[in-house]
Amino acid sequence: MSQDFYELLGVARDADADTIKKAYRRLARQLHPDVNPDPDTQERFKEVSHAYEVLSDPQKRAAYDRGGDPFGGGFGQGQGFSFTDIMDAFFGGGGGAQAGGGMGGRGPKPRVRRGQDALIRLEIELAEAAFGVTRELKVDTAVRCTACHGEGAAPGSKPIGCETCRGAGEVAHVQRSFLGEIRTLRPCAACRGFGTIIPDPCRECSGDGRVRSRRSLTVKIPAGVDNGTRVQLSEQGEVGPGGGPAGDLYVEIHVAQHATFTRHGSDLHATVSVPMTAAALGTTLTLPTLESDLELDGDTAAMQPGMQDTFDLDVRPGTQSGTNVTLRGLGVPGLRNPARGDLVVTILVDTPSKLDPRQEELLRELAALRGEESPDSTLRPAHKSVFNRLRDAFTTH
Repeated sequence: MSQDFYELLGVARDADADTIKKAYRRLARQLHPDVNPDPDTQERFKEVSHAYEVLSDPQKRAAYDRGGDPFGGGFGQGQGFSFTDIMDAFFGGGGGAQAGGGMGGRGPKPRVRRGQDALIRLEIELAEAAFGVTRELKVDTAVRCTACHGEGAAPGSKPIGCETCRGAGEVAHVQRSFLGEIRTLRPCAACRGFGTIIPDPCRECSGDGRVRSRRSLTVKIPAGVDNGTRVQLSEQGEVGPGGGPAGDLYVEIHVAQHATFTRHGSDLHATVSVPMTAAALGTTLTLPTLESDLELDGDTAAMQPGMQDTFDLDVRPGTQSGTNVTLRGLGVPGLRNPARGDLVVTILVDTPSKLDPRQEELLRELAALRGEESPDSTLRPAHKSVFNRLRDAFTTH
């Protein structure tokens, strides 16, 4: 080969490595035998590849620039342009396949690995979600095998090195191509990629190092949790293969519907009905709080200092149906903020549907005294539109 290598690649003699690689990549796409099977083009491809092999190697390039032999012998004598160099030129680095020489693999995979996380769902009452509770749970997860202590081998035995892959966990598969031998690494089928074989597996866990077992756990549910809140129990999930460290256990909270209170964030809402006469004259009602649920038998939550199991609702004279009364600090504490929300009570006025003769007589007398025998039948809008409010404002001024 008498042509100058720099001329073959079309680069200057002071071109850097990146410029040389780009030039070769461009020519290789044009001259590759898969693209252009012409014999002359194939010969040209070999020359370009050979030039790149020399100029891409700093030591060979320095020897070539000095006029010496980059290979320490004749050009092209027993030397070949490897498939790895082509992959490097196209993709900028080596891959899992190589031609000719050795290759770097990932090595054997470990038998001991971290276990998966586990999830269970727990239903609790609204008071328990608001003020916290401690529960005993039964969980069914993988635990470390006590017979082999997680090693997977029967007592008195141990894993041995795999003879097929010689402990590498991978074996090479060779395929011939026009570029030479292409070698790829695959997990060893004999040891399943572990590099070792357990000749005498533990009978309890079949060599996995773990077994399934039901066990009891105590979980503390903090105050302020809500539907969908997950409580994390570190390292209480599934034990990993080979007796590896356990994952985490997540307890997902589901809050049961309450007969009286409805939760909206940190606030509680409730509705109470009062007789028509009580709404007109005013009264005071003593009603139970959410804390009163904590006194139920068998409940593991407990009343805390400052809590109250009842509250007084002041119904003022003339209260209308749908009136909301807000009681500060009787709601639910926040999960991260101990301050409690409010209790909002909606008052509904209960109009009697059946009257005895005396009651009807008294109501008619009251209506006469108030001049309400024939009430005003004029319809009033529930709200004014923006246009009406503007019109009223201009009319007033």
